[in-house]
Amino acid sequence: MSQKSGLAEIVALADLISSTVKDVVADYGAAGVNLPSLSSTTPGPFETPESTPPKFAKAIKTLDAACSQLMYTVGSPGHVIANKSYGIQEPACMLVAADAKIADHLLDKPEGVHVDELSKLMGINSGKLARVLRLLCTKHCFAEIKPNVFVNNRLSMKMVSSDPLSAFVGHITDEAGRAALSLNETLQDPEMTHSQTPDASPFKKAYGCKAFEFFAHAMRFNRAMTGLAGVVGNGMLGKVYPWAALPTDTIVCDVGGGYGHSTIDLLKDFPHLQIVVQDLSSVVEEGRQSLEDNRNLSVALKQRVKHIPLDSFKDSPVKHCDVYYLSHIIHDWPLAECKKILDNIRKVAKPSSRLLIHEFVLQYAAAESSSNVEKAPEPLLPNWGIGRVRQYNQDINMMVCLNSQERILAEFTEIGAASGFEFVKLWDLGEAGVVELRPMA
Repeated sequence: MSQKSGLAEIVALADLISSTVKDVVADYGAAGVNLPSLSSTTPGPFETPESTPPKFAKAIKTLDAACSQLMYTVGSPGHVIANKSYGIQEPACMLVAADAKIADHLLDKPEGVHVDELSKLMGINSGKLARVLRLLCTKHCFAEIKPNVFVNNRLSMKMVSSDPLSAFVGHITDEAGRAALSLNETLQDPEMTHSQTPDASPFKKAYGCKAFEFFAHAMRFNRAMTGLAGVVGNGMLGKVYPWAALPTDTIVCDVGGGYGHSTIDLLKDFPHLQIVVQDLSSVVEEGRQSLEDNRNLSVALKQRVKHIPLDSFKDSPVKHCDVYYLSHIIHDWPLAECKKILDNIRKVAKPSSRLLIHEFVLQYAAAESSSNVEKAPEPLLPNWGIGRVRQYNQDINMMVCLNSQERILAEFTEIGAASGFEFVKLWDLGEAGVVELRPMA
């Protein structure tokens, strides 16, 4: 980011905001639809990454970044830092609202519900509940239409319990949030600070067990991950990577793929593929049942899917597949474990095989010379600042829960090279990316 005076910077930011808003208006006009207001409870046309045009997604990212940077530039440093320090209060209030199912109780009630009635339904003190909801309203989640009378709005509708994102709200603001409070203590510990094992995670310090041990018994965790997937756009995989150009009967091996939803969904648009889903034996059995119960897939397409057990740390996946796909696997593990996974793939990959690593791909906040990552327009931070802050929040969340991390592109290429793979291309999926690698000659 170039050095500018504060006045020059805010003028540049205002111009960027103005031009981007005009682009948003044009995009909605071209689609023949209106942008829903915050008070609306009806879904808009661009609610998911898959339904959002790339130009509009970039506009959202730009406005997020530019508006926050404008506010931080104009506001006094004390004002900004004090407000940041209060940041823990909002997640605490979101957890109250999520656990109490406030959004559910406000469904289809445009006239609103008085806090006294909500208090009786939940057994929460009326005055305290009103204060919790008022903070959320002040941050534009829910609305107070009359004193102590609350309604849903466009944001709070994502907290209705039938929406998987409500489970993600609970996960992040509850168990992950509690563990995050142990981050400083963990980093200050002279032994834990240098450890790369899950035993040295803030989560382990807070709960006395590893995160995956806890999540195995946490009812909402899997649903929370479904909610997050809907926000970050796992379905973008089929829209960006050139699956249609691959030959008939191309074999895609989904390594550590769980039930295989990400790759099995590709068959709807690319029925010429064959899918092999590999995971632990217990997961594979559940995956087979999930496939059998899938009513959105024809019998013919189901026959193009195989579920095969695999411990990816001990054994290699199916030999000579055309594509090996790892979706949000590498970020769970330190380097040594990542190398085991990739080494086992490299043993069975053929020269023409491709390795696709689907993860968040971070950027430095400083300018980079690499042409493989998209840089934000000046005067924004090169990594888009607040426009892409969720990736950096998730990076810290991985440190907190698993003592692991999200990575920059250079780290992915280094991990690949250590196992005999070379970089081919970074495919931009909007929020996440797919790092394409191939076996070294």
